[in-house]
Amino acid sequence: MKRREFIALLGAAAAWPLAARAQQSAMPRVGVLMPYAETDSLAQVWLKEFAEAMQAVGWTDGRNIRLDVRWAGGMADRIQKFAKELVDLQPQVVFAMTTPSVNAVRRESRTVPIVFTQVTDPVAQGLVESLDRPGGTITGLTILEPEIGGKLVQVLKEIAPQTMRAAVIFNPDTAPYYKLYMNASEAAVAPYAMKIFEAPPITALRLKPPYPRSHANRAAA
Repeated sequence: MKRREFIALLGAAAAWPLAARAQQSAMPRVGVLMPYAETDSLAQVWLKEFAEAMQAVGWTDGRNIRLDVRWAGGMADRIQKFAKELVDLQPQVVFAMTTPSVNAVRRESRTVPIVFTQVTDPVAQGLVESLDRPGGTITGLTILEPEIGGKLVQVLKEIAPQTMRAAVIFNPDTAPYYKLYMNASEAAVAPYAMKIFEAPPITALRLKPPYPRSHANRAAA
């Protein structure tokens, strides 16, 4: 699926709860929670295409809806702060990118509809009941598969065949879904007799070179 088609589907998905609740306000509000920095050019493209997709199904910012956009710059505390700001504005729906954004909005309200993207396995994370029947007030689309964790191990062995230890560096505040990828990575290392371990930020800081000679094949992924 092309990127524009994907964003168009998200726009249509966001329009479902919006159309159902639009009578509550003369100018319905749509909250948009972007976990990225406002200077992120790709994120700006995503936002532009989302607005265009909404317009394609009859909702135009400034004419019959108001888009309230917040940029969190990749910081967990700002994501939660802006989630509260958006919920306080009483939007008809919130468009949230990534799991931390969805969780932040859900912590602030269990009644405001949420449409998501860039979420890994929403069923395993407890965001929806199932892919065909999400239930509740949360729905969306995802193209992220945790099995990529296993593919990363395979690529690492192709690049550095002698590697016998690998660290998975992650930030638990912005990647609460990391365990899904970790499970796939752990399953993938078995044929190689490799060791793989978790390295949250504090641990990762201790992995600075130079390494002892006996650990020369250590790699971080």
